[in-house]
Amino acid sequence: MMSKPTMLSYILEEQETLTAAINAYPTNIDAAINGLNLDAANWLVLGTGSSINAAKSAKYYIEKMADVKLAIEEPYNFTHYEKIDPQLQVVLGISQSGQSTSTIEAMAKITNHHAVHTMAVTSIPDSEITKVTTSTLDILSGRERVGYVTLGFSATVLALMLLGLRIGVKKGLITPEKEAAELQEFLDLTSRFNHVIEQSTRFFETHRKDFQLAPRFTSIAYGPAAGTAKEMETKFSETIRVPSLGVELEAFMHGPYLEINPEHRLFFIETPAKPEIIEKAGLLKAYEQRHTGHVFTISLRTSAAEDLNTLALGNCTDEFKAPYLAILPFQVFCWYISREKGIDITNRIFTDFSQAVKSKTAVQDYV
Repeated sequence: MMSKPTMLSYILEEQETLTAAINAYPTNIDAAINGLNLDAANWLVLGTGSSINAAKSAKYYIEKMADVKLAIEEPYNFTHYEKIDPQLQVVLGISQSGQSTSTIEAMAKITNHHAVHTMAVTSIPDSEITKVTTSTLDILSGRERVGYVTLGFSATVLALMLLGLRIGVKKGLITPEKEAAELQEFLDLTSRFNHVIEQSTRFFETHRKDFQLAPRFTSIAYGPAAGTAKEMETKFSETIRVPSLGVELEAFMHGPYLEINPEHRLFFIETPAKPEIIEKAGLLKAYEQRHTGHVFTISLRTSAAEDLNTLALGNCTDEFKAPYLAILPFQVFCWYISREKGIDITNRIFTDFSQAVKSKTAVQDYV
């Protein structure tokens, strides 16, 4: 008899599942872009929760590879308040379950009133969202039967990035040699997942009591990794259940810095970037270290930790791919910190929530 899946078991599946997804390229991508106008330059992505965080994580890679302008919106607000841009040409609706009510309604609104290519990005290719879109991009992660998406988040980021890569190839912007090199880089990053999980587990063990006693967490990032910070906010809120904030570097400097106190736990996510961005982030970290002793660094710029509070994941030479790997430590932390705080996240709470507020079209098949 198979054991009951958990958040941790899905995290441990990521390396194998995502490697298989890369090796399946470009079959699922080509199916999704069949009939898409390759000259379409104005894209919109709709999603909420982890879905919108995945879009933010992949945005700059897609724009770089496919030479498109990609806007990101919350679907509920879009449906009720936003006008449809007459220049809009491609719309992606992300819903891992395919049952997010607001995303389905927003995609239906667009499909019914505007001639654009609409694409469902989901792990369930026959789900409800696919009934209101032109095509479907299967993220190839399968159904994730726990309420806290980890494997599905990483699979969505990967699928979106590979979509951008394939569009660039089809438009003649990316040579076959460059395409092969990009795929190899994704394979290389994915091959590090199990090691990063081990590193992150040891980092948690080192700081077990510090994390367990934390009354609040904040993560600070810049560029593509701002999406990682937002996903940290979502996941920590869902599992650790203390106030948590994921914020972009500059935004943190305009208000949120004032709430820092000696008990505040801060994560700085360090990724490759322009020298002036790295300098600014370094100045902020040094400043905050004078006001709280609980400053931690997740670094994708080095393999050598500068101190015990640094988790060095190795150099990721492409800052646009960095979010694909950067989220993994936070997924691991969620599992262990929640348990350390006495929270059994395998025991579901608020099981009637999605029906009460009509956020899903069906009861979720969680275990």
